[in-house]
Amino acid sequence: MTTGHVSTKDNNEIFFKDWGNPNGQPVVFSHGWPLTADAWDDAMMMVAENGYRGIAHDRRGGGRSSQPWEGNDLDSYADDLSAVIDSLDLHDAVLVGHSTGGGEITRYVGRHGTSRVSKMMLVSAIPPVMIKSSKNPEGLPKEVFDQLRDGMSADRSQFYEDLSAPFFGANRKGSHVSQGLRDQFWQQSMTCGLKGAYDCIQAFSETDLTMDLEAIDVPTMFIHGDDDQIVPIDDASRKAVKLVDNAELKVYPGAPHGLTSTLKDEFHADLLAFLRS
Repeated sequence: MTTGHVSTKDNNEIFFKDWGNPNGQPVVFSHGWPLTADAWDDAMMMVAENGYRGIAHDRRGGGRSSQPWEGNDLDSYADDLSAVIDSLDLHDAVLVGHSTGGGEITRYVGRHGTSRVSKMMLVSAIPPVMIKSSKNPEGLPKEVFDQLRDGMSADRSQFYEDLSAPFFGANRKGSHVSQGLRDQFWQQSMTCGLKGAYDCIQAFSETDLTMDLEAIDVPTMFIHGDDDQIVPIDDASRKAVKLVDNAELKVYPGAPHGLTSTLKDEFHADLLAFLRS
């Protein structure tokens, strides 16, 4: 088990953790906003215990990575991911992205291709594009994202505490989401710099990833809950899967955005089956 940093072309430092068999097939995890690589610890341990090499990084702007004033956008996120993959000289990698991380791995393929990639899994992911427009009338109105920016600017600590409820579906009747899980969300979010987290809202909501999806030429699996209150499934994975050849969508009935935690056992079983397929 190792940790380290890689340097990017624009002189930032990206933290990563590298667990499991150093000779195993690499499984590279990209986390959602506004979290860190620690969001993937359960899945990282699972793949490492099954002979794979799990790798996850902190996105620029938060955690243990640099917090640049500029460059908090999908192009830079994808290039940072490329820096990690290239520095560790990974091949035959399986890319797994949750939420904004799903956009990150998609833009990675659009900018860097799939020569080092064997499969992709996008979980509760943002592609193709979230914001409402004349081209995307089913999207969420800009006011939704303005409210996120306003809440973060006014009191980001309380904002993150409140956001943890719809993120994990804790605001739904019959929810068994623990306070500990919500506290973990708050703790990781608070390690993100305000500037990077603020800019990322525009990045994840307004970046059109249609052409990047069309560039994916490896087996791809989408997983999405149909009660996702953060990235609604109808304007995300149900559209995205139609743009990728050799792709499938698995819907988790009633599942929230943070299904990798709330339905951890089911998600891990699906991930392991996908890795072995």
